[in-house]
Amino acid sequence: MTVADDSTEEHGHHLPAVEDWPRGFGEASWWPFVTALGGAGIYVGAALFLLAQGQQPIVDPIFGPVVFIGSVGLFLAGLYGWVYHAFVKAFWSSDGHGDSALRWGMTLFLGSEIATFSAGFVYYFFIRVGTWSTEGLPHLLGSLVLINTALLILSSFTLHWGHVELRKGNRKNFLVGLAATLLLGVVFIGGQVLEYYEFIQHEGFTLTSGIFASAFYGLTGLHGLHVSMGAVLIGIVFVRALYGQYSADRHVSVTTVSMYWHFVDAVWIFLVVVLYAGAEITV
Repeated sequence: MTVADDSTEEHGHHLPAVEDWPRGFGEASWWPFVTALGGAGIYVGAALFLLAQGQQPIVDPIFGPVVFIGSVGLFLAGLYGWVYHAFVKAFWSSDGHGDSALRWGMTLFLGSEIATFSAGFVYYFFIRVGTWSTEGLPHLLGSLVLINTALLILSSFTLHWGHVELRKGNRKNFLVGLAATLLLGVVFIGGQVLEYYEFIQHEGFTLTSGIFASAFYGLTGLHGLHVSMGAVLIGIVFVRALYGQYSADRHVSVTTVSMYWHFVDAVWIFLVVVLYAGAEITV
């Protein structure tokens, strides 16, 4: 029986679970579990924050932010370790991963993401068919959200253009497209933070402002987390691109990250139409 061990390889990294791993499936790793634990902790932190609200909080208000911030750090650390060991470290010493398998893996992952967002939209639609009032709601479909939408749509075009240029062998344009996409994504996240600030501080529209507010912040916050994760992934792809780890023949990571980013873009457009514009229509 063969036991895999990478402790003597070039970078000197050691993976904890490497025994009896089927040949052809790469090295076993704990990094996906670390990433999943961090992702779960983000939701736990949000739940603790909600439990600390109101006249008689169930938990101390400090628990939610501490768990949330710690979980974000754990998630990012796990994501870095996962990507580094699964792709970056193995790139120079192998013929690459199975393109078809990784694309199907991303497709299945996006299927689970559709189910996640669908649950939130079902909650919103349940609200809309019930008795509700738009009284006290701020004007949601303002210039800021329209600008943010335009930026996110533009980022999909820049990413697609950069990917096409890579397949043509134009590395310079590929880097330009990646950098532009990353910049637009970061600006979008900043725009959403600004939007939250305006609603909470100037409009008094908070998470506890009613059932619509819970649906609004739940869906837009969930999407914001996905955009943030997408920006991290694009940042990793950009750094790898600077080291020359992509070519016209080897770009599967660019393909899978592009699939994720375009999905996030499509969800946002649906969000704007259903949530932002839908709130302007009185029942």
